[in-house]
Amino acid sequence: MIGPLATALIIGALVLAVLCVIVAIRDRPMGVVLLAGLGVLELALLAQAVIGIVKVIGGEGSGETATFVGYLLGSIVIPPVAAFWALGERTRWGPAVAAVACFAIPVMVGRLLQIWQGTP
Repeated sequence: MIGPLATALIIGALVLAVLCVIVAIRDRPMGVVLLAGLGVLELALLAQAVIGIVKVIGGEGSGETATFVGYLLGSIVIPPVAAFWALGERTRWGPAVAAVACFAIPVMVGRLLQIWQGTP
């Protein structure tokens, strides 16, 4: 795992979550800015997944390979599903769904770091 990338993912996801909450409070539907943010978040998660899988194949990391790969793949699925759901819901609850998804990403990335370092 690359520490600075994980840190950037956590900070970026939290900033995007706050923006989503603000949009939801203002009773606005999902907009282009939030969609672009989810897209950038997804690209960063894909980069993390590729790097993580390459390092696991190279023999690095802890012994919990299946759990690690499961978290990597699970984190990749969240932003597209949230974007699809948020676009379908044209009320304030669309951005609220995206906010929940963005709050889930730092938790998953934090857990990935714990697994990578061998912390129970």
